Amino acid sequence: MGKGRGASLCLVFLSCWFLLGFVQGTPNYRDALAKSLLFFQGQRSGRLPPTQQITWRSTSGLSDGLFSHVDLTGGYYDAGDNIKFNFPMAFTTTMLSWSTLEYGKKMGPQLQEARAAIRWATDYLLKCALATPNKLYVGVGDPNVDHKCWERPEDMDTVRNVYSVSPTNPGSDVAGETAAALAAASLVFRKVDRKYSTLLLATAKKVMQFAVQYRGAYSDSLGSAVCPFYCSYSGYKDELLWGAAWLLRATNDVSYFNLLKSLGADDQTDVFSWDNKYAGARVLLARRALVNNDKNFDQFRVHAEDFMCRILPNSPYSTTQYTQGGLIYKLPESNLQYVTSITFLLTTYAKYIKSTKHTFNCGSLLVTPNSLTGLARRQVDYILGVNPLKMSYMVGYGQYFPKRIHHRGSSMPSMASHPQAIGCEGGFQPYYYSPNPNPNLLLGAVVGGPNQNDGYPDDRTDYSHSEPATYINAAIVGPLAYFAGRNAN
Repeated sequence: MGKGRGASLCLVFLSCWFLLGFVQGTPNYRDALAKSLLFFQGQRSGRLPPTQQITWRSTSGLSDGLFSHVDLTGGYYDAGDNIKFNFPMAFTTTMLSWSTLEYGKKMGPQLQEARAAIRWATDYLLKCALATPNKLYVGVGDPNVDHKCWERPEDMDTVRNVYSVSPTNPGSDVAGETAAALAAASLVFRKVDRKYSTLLLATAKKVMQFAVQYRGAYSDSLGSAVCPFYCSYSGYKDELLWGAAWLLRATNDVSYFNLLKSLGADDQTDVFSWDNKYAGARVLLARRALVNNDKNFDQFRVHAEDFMCRILPNSPYSTTQYTQGGLIYKLPESNLQYVTSITFLLTTYAKYIKSTKHTFNCGSLLVTPNSLTGLARRQVDYILGVNPLKMSYMVGYGQYFPKRIHHRGSSMPSMASHPQAIGCEGGFQPYYYSPNPNPNLLLGAVVGGPNQNDGYPDDRTDYSHSEPATYINAAIVGPLAYFAGRNAN
């Protein structure tokens, strides 16, 4: 489509829907924030603690790693399946950590929940990094076998293969992301659990060294165990950049700055996701140029602003499509993952430029902090129900939300109501293909979202729209905290 015409049309619709948001009343960001964090409890693998609030879930995956003589219990199932893919799980952890670092003061009582969500992941990632010398475990469960089943995680009887990368089978992308997650989390726990923070950072350094020393894409090493599910489509340079950026923030060690310089970073982008970290790394590094006034990081500020100019609908350089209802639209499958991640960068960059009274231009368009937060708010409000369908895309939030999400545990009866095991294929006919709403509410889950026409069929079998994922939720936590904090002031 012609970018210019699309952008001008969008402006009309954006303003219409923005006004409609006021008519419908402001969303309750604090309620949405609490639910967005509660969602992670529904994704837990391993032995569930007594504090578990999503009570239809039970302990699962206790033999993970057993046949390889390692303990790989814990962590999160990535989406609606029963696989632990460390690449998106580590990104989820990095984003939860970044959200907590930037917006923890606005989270109120949810700060404890955010830390608990991070720690559930980092406890597992530490096991993956430390269990065997010269090996980083990067996943549990055969996705090709798992995807032929529709069964509760508690009933899992599929093969729980363990996957790893090593000097001979490198994975710089998954290692770089794991290093980023551990380094970012080390900052979250620095003041509240010094010992844990120290372990996280020491492990992050080791994993980063491995990522740099043995270069290669994990997709090449692991093939069908990770592709096409979580292939590293953008290569591994962005993860090296991202990992180095987080380790620099956690250590101030000049060696990470030298690594950043050696990587170069001229790849232009208009996305940010579990696969492509360029935009996130640039916004994070631009903070040094802006907040610390360090001119060595000016190129990252320029790149971060180039990214914003590709997103803003009224920018002459916009390469971003919007739906008529005003939603950022990147790709047909799980589009909201891009919306939440980009929205996080909008609020965070706005925060950085506001604190330094900085503005920038996209051609003749002057961009202020309000330009970025205004667009971010429209995206968050759309997800929470200010949209053509008046539908919230967060389960359990608002009056009208997805009832038939593509999620095994949510779509099948709980262990309490149906203690008998349901085998691999036993869940398809009675539950997967059922027109009935899911029996268990996965509170706070943000689904893949509407299509490019703002439509949503609420169909369990339509996974590209109806499946929730940890990385969709992790990215919206920060913006929700930001707007909850603003509304409280």
